[in-house]
Amino acid sequence: MASRCLPKMKVQDAFRSQVHLKIITFFHENQASIDTPRGVSTWIREDRARVKKALEDLVAMEILIAHRATSITGYSYTRDRKLISKIARLLKKPT
Repeated sequence: MASRCLPKMKVQDAFRSQVHLKIITFFHENQASIDTPRGVSTWIREDRARVKKALEDLVAMEILIAHRATSITGYSYTRDRKLISKIARLLKKPT
């Protein structure tokens, strides 16, 4: 089943996955950065395949923006101020 057929994840749901949380934290702390799955996996020290899937999940949730070229995709943080504020609040919550 294609992921497009699944219900859209809520922002809070992404915080339940360690990989998603690490990626969100990375981009929240580096809001001007654009990086590839390889670069992100290096920064957060996670398996590239898991990172790539999580990156696409976060694009579907509009937390990240995919910059697609012929041979590579770079990812950057949302520019939506409301969403950034919501993520900031969620990152501050005790786990």
